[in-house]
Amino acid sequence: MGVEEGGAVLPGERGEWLRRRHRVAVFVREGMLPIEVGIVHRIFGEARSADGEPLYELVTCAMEPGEVRTDTDFTVNVAHGVEALEDADTVVMPASGMDYGPTTERSDGRLSPAMADALARIRPGTRIASICTGAFVLAAAGMLDGRRATTHWRSVDDFRRLFPAVELDADVLYTDEGDVLTAAGVASGVDLCLHMVRCDHGAAVANEVARRTVVPPHREGGQAQYIRRPVPEPQVSSTGAARAWALEHLDRPLSLRELAAREAMSVRTFTRRFREEVGMSPVQWLTQQRIERARQLLEETQLSVDRIAAEAGFGTAASLRQHLQTALGVSPRAYRSTFRGPELRSA
Repeated sequence: MGVEEGGAVLPGERGEWLRRRHRVAVFVREGMLPIEVGIVHRIFGEARSADGEPLYELVTCAMEPGEVRTDTDFTVNVAHGVEALEDADTVVMPASGMDYGPTTERSDGRLSPAMADALARIRPGTRIASICTGAFVLAAAGMLDGRRATTHWRSVDDFRRLFPAVELDADVLYTDEGDVLTAAGVASGVDLCLHMVRCDHGAAVANEVARRTVVPPHREGGQAQYIRRPVPEPQVSSTGAARAWALEHLDRPLSLRELAAREAMSVRTFTRRFREEVGMSPVQWLTQQRIERARQLLEETQLSVDRIAAEAGFGTAASLRQHLQTALGVSPRAYRSTFRGPELRSA
């Protein structure tokens, strides 16, 4: 059987599931930030299957078709209206430069009737994401009540005042609540889109998208969104060499003392400087890198779970299972089954 018109999911002839390409609708508003709209199109647009086919279909829509002002000196001609929201699988709400002004819809935390009607067109179960102050729209619609969310650090006080029912986390790059996700700002929009691609199609596809767009393949959502010293000051040692060395030796136990020694620092100085540069502790970073290594090996090799646990530095299969369950909510076998071809799933 094939795929019905309209995208219904039907069983294939060999028990596989077939469906139309995943549709991503980018919902822009007056004063939109072009860079954030471009991020969504670039990241999802670069995602390809093993045979080179695009994995997503993207469409930009606005309240009405036509010219939409940006926060710069040019406009964007948007071909689609809010009807594009009705058959989207993912809706992304970028920020608007008008979000920062005193006369916007965010000033009293309420949606305009037109915006409320537009959001009502989104089908139940559709994944919805915001970038930067786009979170204000989702919060005003009640989509974030009782959930973790983030927004740009400059807008935290306003957000908390307007939306006390939202569990705002001002210190992270992005949040993932399943069907609702939020990103802190422009660059973290890249991280969030890569995260969604990774969740949909696995680390291998997301890493290839990152390579094509020349960005880091993975930054954990819990990393701090505003690191005061991302680049070492002149004449001040960084922890970069230790991180590079650790990535080459993930299969062995790595102690803080050993990492600090590679930079000729005390453990205390190394830990402080590491957090300043990376936004998390060395132990958190190592665990993240080991999970990523395990994901890569589960997707791209036929190694046993025991061998992958050793290669990634978890030591035992039980430890790998525990960490993968905590990070992703799945077992190694389930992860491999989801993100590998049927000929390799029994490995």
